[in-house]
Amino acid sequence: MRIIRYMKKHATLILPLIIALLALSNTYTAWRIHIQNIKVEARLNENQNTILALQEELTLNTETLTSNINDTKTTLVASIERERNALQNELGSFEQKVGTISGTVNNLEKLTKTDPELLQKYSKVFFLNEHYEPPRLTEVPDIYEYDESRHHKVHASVWPFLQNMLSAGKNAGKELYIYSAYRSFEEQRALKGIYSITYGEGTANQFSADQGYSEHQLGTTIDLITTGISGTLDGFDATDDFVWLKNNAYRYGFVLSYPEGNADYVFEPWHWRFVGVPLATYLYNNRLTFYEMSQRDIDEYLVNIFD
Repeated sequence: MRIIRYMKKHATLILPLIIALLALSNTYTAWRIHIQNIKVEARLNENQNTILALQEELTLNTETLTSNINDTKTTLVASIERERNALQNELGSFEQKVGTISGTVNNLEKLTKTDPELLQKYSKVFFLNEHYEPPRLTEVPDIYEYDESRHHKVHASVWPFLQNMLSAGKNAGKELYIYSAYRSFEEQRALKGIYSITYGEGTANQFSADQGYSEHQLGTTIDLITTGISGTLDGFDATDDFVWLKNNAYRYGFVLSYPEGNADYVFEPWHWRFVGVPLATYLYNNRLTFYEMSQRDIDEYLVNIFD
C-alpha cells in the first residue's frame, strides 16, 4: 500500500522514467533484432556462396563425369571394334584355310580322276607304251571330217572344246576340218614305217614321231586342214584359217605344238594339241610355246585341264 501511495504521489516523476525505460528497452530490442538480422543476412550470404560453390563444383563434376563417360564409351567402342575386326579376321583366315583345304581336297580328287599323261612332254622326251589308250574316246561326226570315208576319234573330254572351236571357226567364215586325230601305238608304228620307206628314215624323223612318242596317241591332238590346198597339209600356214587358229585356238584350250623354229620337228601349222584353256591362255598371253615351259610348271595346270 505504501508503494502504491508513493507512486501516486510521485507519478509525475516515475511515469517519464517508466516511459524512458520502455523506450530504452524497445531500442535495445530493436538493436538486438537488427544485429540478429545482420547475422542472419550474413549467414544467408555465406550459405548462398556455399550453394554457388556447390553448384559450380556440381557442374564441373558433371562435365568431368560426362567427359569420362564419353571417353570410356569411346574406348569401349574402339575396343569392341578391334575385337570384332580381330574376330572377323580370324574367322576370315579360318574360312580361307577351310576353303584352301577344301580346294586342295577337291583338286586332289580331280587329279586322281585326271590322266597324268595328258600334259606330259612327248616328242622324243616321254614315252607312251603300246598299251596306253585314252580312258574314253568319241567318234568325230562326219560333218567335221575332211574325208568322210576316214573316221577319227578324239578324247571324249576334249571333244566339246574341239567342237566349239570348229563351230566358232565356221561362224567366222573358216573351213576347218579334221585330217587326223587319235592314233594308237601300232597305227603310229605303221605310219612311221611308211614315211621312213617313202622319204628315208632321216627325213621321216624330222616330221614324224616314233611310236610311243606321238601326241596323237593321247587322243588330245588333231591335225587340221582346210579347203583350197589340194587336200594336203602343205600350204596350210598360208591360209586365213591358220591365222584364225593362231589368234583364237587358245580360247578353246589348243596350242600349236611345233611352231617355226622348234627343236623337235619341222614347222607343223596343222598340228594342234589340247592342253586346257588356262594353260593355253597363259602360253598365248606370254608368247610362249608348250615345249618351252618346264614340266613342273606345266603339271600345275593338269588339275584344271578340263575347266
